[in-house]
Amino acid sequence: MTVHFIGAGPGAADLITLRGRDLIASSPVCLYAGSLVPETLLTHCPVGAHIVNTAPLSLDEIMAEIASADAEGLDVARLHSGDLSVWSAMGEQLRRLRKMGIAYDVTPGVPSFAAAAAAMGAELTLPGVAQSVVLTRTSGRATAMPESENLGAFAATGATLCIHLSIHVLDKVVTDLTPHYGGDCPVKVVWRASWPDQRIVHATLDTLETAIASEMERTALIIVGRAIGAEEFGESRLYAGDYDRRYRPVGTAPRFPETA
Repeated sequence: MTVHFIGAGPGAADLITLRGRDLIASSPVCLYAGSLVPETLLTHCPVGAHIVNTAPLSLDEIMAEIASADAEGLDVARLHSGDLSVWSAMGEQLRRLRKMGIAYDVTPGVPSFAAAAAAMGAELTLPGVAQSVVLTRTSGRATAMPESENLGAFAATGATLCIHLSIHVLDKVVTDLTPHYGGDCPVKVVWRASWPDQRIVHATLDTLETAIASEMERTALIIVGRAIGAEEFGESRLYAGDYDRRYRPVGTAPRFPETA
């Protein structure tokens, strides 16, 4: 028996890996985070599967469901939204499974920031503008931020910031970021990326609070940085005609002369 932790992606039912889909189809038990995982993904479950929405359950109750499946020798597909490597609450479940001696594996999924960037039609790292992306959030009731991890510290780097779960403290976000990026810095807020009711708000730090006319849900993603919408940036040397590389030797003395 194995518990398969599966990144269910940002929302669209077809933004899931083939491995994830096949594991769902082969698991007679499916536990899914119903507050964020679309029910359309449950169509991959086998006929007669035991399907449980874990949104109203406590951690103890979730582990009891897994223990019950283990007692019957039934594999479990455990679905979380986006990718499991950040803010999934997977770590605490894995810790308990290790103590219980229950096998598990992890299948990654499409993270929400990647789906948001795709919806924007944007690359978040541009030559000479930004080469780092910071995934962060502000403190919430469920999880506080370490003192050393704050928006001002991240903004000081000039990196592209993807700020999760913070739309409810928009005034703080603007106040913390403006001294570092400037009020004219581009901002995009993406709500429910890849869902049918996806929404994108375009603004600057100066206009952001006005642009968000109606309150979005906490899952809205705020993306800030000079790479957003930039047109004045250099081209990558990777595809430059005079750039000598392994798969395209250039010049009389290329670095990789033996490469076919």
